[in-house]
Amino acid sequence: MATFFPDNPEQQPGQDITSHPFWPAINTAAVRDVMRIDGDITAPRLEHAVITAIAQVNQDLISYRQSAEAITLADMPAEQIGGVSQLVHHYQRAVYCLTRANLIERLRDYDTTKDGESRAETLEQTVTDLRRDARFAVRAIIGTTHTTVELI
Repeated sequence: MATFFPDNPEQQPGQDITSHPFWPAINTAAVRDVMRIDGDITAPRLEHAVITAIAQVNQDLISYRQSAEAITLADMPAEQIGGVSQLVHHYQRAVYCLTRANLIERLRDYDTTKDGESRAETLEQTVTDLRRDARFAVRAIIGTTHTTVELI
């Protein structure tokens, strides 16, 4: 008799990952839902990827935080979308995108079968796009443009 394991087991409420009090907490269940991360990624693996992403985004924004005159990012002057500061939305987007990019990059470690290798190669462009989206979100917070010019 074969046992059936669904791809998306019932989702747990997730946990809030906190960092410096200036930054909003990131809920792992929200990351899983928004970025369509299925149940194959374990909770500890997701938590590790979220922590890594938070550390990177916080490092990218350390000067911004240090110069901020507000107690939290949500207190910074900004437009509200759905009752939440657009700066908080940008921060979440940066963390969510980097989390998914990190997980995809580790796909080869997770599934080294021929099928897994092929799937990882197809997702390489996705990683580039996710990293770009995270960079755009960070730039939106600090108020700079998306344009990067490189001299050839």
